[in-house]
Amino acid sequence: MIRRSIGRLVLRLARWKAEGSAPTEQKYVLIAAPHTSNWDLLYLLALSFHLGVKVSWLGKDSLFRGPMGFVLRRFGGVPVPRGKRSGMVESLVDQFQRAESLVIVIPAEATRSYTDHWKSGFYRVAVAAQVPIVCGYLDYQHRVGGFGLVVQPTDDLDADMAVFRSFYADKQGKFPEQVGEVRMRSEDIAKSL
Repeated sequence: MIRRSIGRLVLRLARWKAEGSAPTEQKYVLIAAPHTSNWDLLYLLALSFHLGVKVSWLGKDSLFRGPMGFVLRRFGGVPVPRGKRSGMVESLVDQFQRAESLVIVIPAEATRSYTDHWKSGFYRVAVAAQVPIVCGYLDYQHRVGGFGLVVQPTDDLDADMAVFRSFYADKQGKFPEQVGEVRMRSEDIAKSL
């Protein structure tokens, strides 16, 4: 109850609105897109509090140093080591298999900076854990955010990515020039073969 009130207050003060409702699924990967600003985390948490969804979100490990690390973990933060392969996909799949209820937020672009493609981690986790992908969004142009489409990944990456492209086509990040195309590098590789 307190979390919902906090989420509602933050959204009201920031003049943002929540759209839609929380998905009924107990386990899913929540895409965070577009992701262009540090403010995205605050609005994501406010929306999740307001809609009554407990989320776990991934952040670079350097954010979790010192006393701030305790606070970030309390709000669902999961540190990710940067610059080395760490078996994160396998670790997240294992967490899904052990949990009765789990929502993991993964920024599809994996960075706030411009990148010309989405990373495949969110998709690989959902496929391996056999959980749906929910299209979470923040649209700074209209100051709205929420949880959108629920997509069960198929064996057809191109078709699934077409659904994501269509959904995110009108969503604008805080810094639109930092938003890349909704596509995975593996789509380009498959087309060149």
